[in-house]
Amino acid sequence: MFELPECVTLTRQMNETLRGKTVQRGWLGNSPHKFVWYNRKPAEFERLTRGKTVGTATAKGRWMLVPLEPGYLLVFGECGGRFLYHEPGAELPAKCHLLLEFGDKSALSVTTQMWGAMELFEQGKEQERKYIKGMRPTPVDKEFTFGCFSELVDELTKGEKRSVKALLTQEQLVPGLGNSVAQDIMFRAGLHPRHAIAELSAAQRRGLHSAITKTVREVIAKGGRSDELDLFARPGGYERVMSGRTAGKPCPECGTKIEKIAYLGGACYLCPKCQE
Repeated sequence: MFELPECVTLTRQMNETLRGKTVQRGWLGNSPHKFVWYNRKPAEFERLTRGKTVGTATAKGRWMLVPLEPGYLLVFGECGGRFLYHEPGAELPAKCHLLLEFGDKSALSVTTQMWGAMELFEQGKEQERKYIKGMRPTPVDKEFTFGCFSELVDELTKGEKRSVKALLTQEQLVPGLGNSVAQDIMFRAGLHPRHAIAELSAAQRRGLHSAITKTVREVIAKGGRSDELDLFARPGGYERVMSGRTAGKPCPECGTKIEKIAYLGGACYLCPKCQE
């Protein structure tokens, strides 16, 4: 599943490769998938995208927004799988969930492995879409200050009891994060996934905010995680410190064996000595 760093990487590559291209044909794929969400019928999608020009794509949390000008915006959200650029004349995939063919005979194909939204909105209407509407600042936004983050923690502690992992991975409270990047954030902050946010000290709050911003920016700088592919089918350069690959191996800080636990519907990897 793409998280914020992969979305930033993919939109940057789209801007370098696709911006200014004219859509010759847009279609909604040939591989039915009940967990791919469209808001247009195939014929309508093809009609509305024909002749449109690709504008400047942006990433917002785990969503990618690609203008098709004039007047429309293609939205990809909560996706995982493959976003691939195809050079002019290259063989196109036999199956995909969305395809844009351009006037120069190049193409963009999108295939999801789990689920995801692939929707076309009139520009501005995407702001009414659930998960986009009212989205909080993301870790790469200038508004994601320590003060903003601390206010979020204060707000959440007035409600149900939440853990650090819940803060990082549930309900997009910090947009763009998921279970993968969250593992390294918690390790770098020295916090156990079950640590209650109501019990965070002032220093721990500041350390967690710093770990979020620094980890996300490092993953972006390295082109995403190594278990995800970019627009050219190349793996990212970021190797996770805490993952299934490192479970059972020595912690890079103290040498204690890295543990795997099940918590909040997924696996967590942690150092039992460094994370409290």
